[in-house]
Amino acid sequence: MLAAVARLVADRAPRPALVAEAIGAALGAAECELVVDGVTHRWGAESTGAWSRARLDEHAELRVRPARRLGAVADALGPVPDLVRLALSVDELRRAGTEAAAELADTRWRAAAEMDTERRRVERDLHDGTQHHLVALRLAVALAEHDPASADLGPRLDAAEATLVRTAAGVLPEPLADGLAAALGAELGTHTDVRLDLAADLPRYPAPVETAVYFVCLEAVGNAHKHAVGASIDVRLRGSAAGLSFSVSDNGPGFEPTATGTGLANLTTRLTPLGGTLRVDSALGTGTTVEGFVPG
Repeated sequence: MLAAVARLVADRAPRPALVAEAIGAALGAAECELVVDGVTHRWGAESTGAWSRARLDEHAELRVRPARRLGAVADALGPVPDLVRLALSVDELRRAGTEAAAELADTRWRAAAEMDTERRRVERDLHDGTQHHLVALRLAVALAEHDPASADLGPRLDAAEATLVRTAAGVLPEPLADGLAAALGAELGTHTDVRLDLAADLPRYPAPVETAVYFVCLEAVGNAHKHAVGASIDVRLRGSAAGLSFSVSDNGPGFEPTATGTGLANLTTRLTPLGGTLRVDSALGTGTTVEGFVPG
């Protein structure tokens, strides 16, 4: 019996049930239970008859059935409870190590995902916000070539620079501090080709919702400036308890629905994580309408 237990000790982490099996088999018992610190490790098939019990230490007991004398056996098995405790500790440490490794891997994955999300946010903000100002600046430069007196390049340069600074800092667009309607009014109100229909009583929505709609509207206006030069552009906002709806329409040349390009895909990417929807209506000769809804 001691030889069988000794072979188990040679294992780096023997299972307590195997220790009970080695003891029970060596004793010719049908059942063997090793109780350590209130936990029972059992081996054998259920049988009848009385149990023999032997105290191994203050918190460990050996039980075998059918009954037999265990006095000398108990003395020889004195170190076994400590072996069981050690094996359980090793198992616990291994589990803890596995969980720690899994948690570390998960943390790294989440950090990588957050970095990718932030990279995409900066990319979208540059595309949606800064591009809007650069397009307006390009139009102003083109106008200056024909009529230098009418050029107003300084404020447009300042606006583009301020947008780049905000994007690099990773903060919300400053105008949104006063609400979405005020922000769009500040950004688009100076454009003579843009008409704003912004509800005066527009409620406030969570920052991600207002930010997404803000940039979607700016990019939609920027797209109209690029692809429908000279067209009139209408921007409309309406709010309700259910959420925020918006539309940007122009009376330009329009396009085939299959030729949406990456710009419109970026608009959808803005809204999808918030549960929002986007629809684009356009056809050659009929202008373009971009409208969407974001739950509040």
